[in-house]
Amino acid sequence: MSFDGRVAIVTGAGQGIGEAYAKALAGKGASVVIAEINEAQGRRVADEIAAARGNAKFVRVDVASPESTRAMAAAAIESFGGIDYLVNNAAIYHGMKIAPLITVDWAYYERFMSVNMNGALLATRACYESMAKRGGGAIVNQSSTAAWMSIGYYGIAKLALNGLTQSLARELGPMKIRVNAIAPGPTDTDATRSIVPEVILKQILAQMPLSRVGMPEDIVGACLFLLSNDAAWITGQVLNVDGGQIMRP
Repeated sequence: MSFDGRVAIVTGAGQGIGEAYAKALAGKGASVVIAEINEAQGRRVADEIAAARGNAKFVRVDVASPESTRAMAAAAIESFGGIDYLVNNAAIYHGMKIAPLITVDWAYYERFMSVNMNGALLATRACYESMAKRGGGAIVNQSSTAAWMSIGYYGIAKLALNGLTQSLARELGPMKIRVNAIAPGPTDTDATRSIVPEVILKQILAQMPLSRVGMPEDIVGACLFLLSNDAAWITGQVLNVDGGQIMRP
């Protein structure tokens, strides 16, 4: 599974699962755009990839902004010649506010949805033309098992992302662009530790067939597979990587 000569954009690649995706793609030969709103974290990841003899460029992006996502795509094209892959991983998750839908601050809710739901669409709109010009490509959206758990606006955003994945798969398929999603279960990242109390996490794990917390490395293989030619006839799918937490018919 080689990505030599290919160009990938990973949004939210400054930490956690996004960082693992970016480093794995670079390790397989791709030139990777580290698209991240946190400049310090994004530059760190790009520097670490370069130190490992990979090819990476940091680009600051706010995925909720059409102008910012277009600038992100333009930077990738200018630096590496085009775009082959897009991983829509950016989200408000670390330290997110927990509030009922009926009382959550409206400005916060709108910003949350602009990033977690609309961000993937804006990034895709910015990138698809370059992908089509290069003969096609692949997109992976970062969903979550929360999409099926009815747990407030985070779950709603991820459920919407699943629908977006399928709709974009239909629209972009004729351009030879595949669109799939990954739905991780509870994964050991700083973000998860910031919002899920340990007692709740233990309760969740106790009910799972593979009763351990996932690691970012557990998710990476699925992403590489869905981007690669090994998945050339797979599109519009949501792949759970979750230790069996959610089993759908």
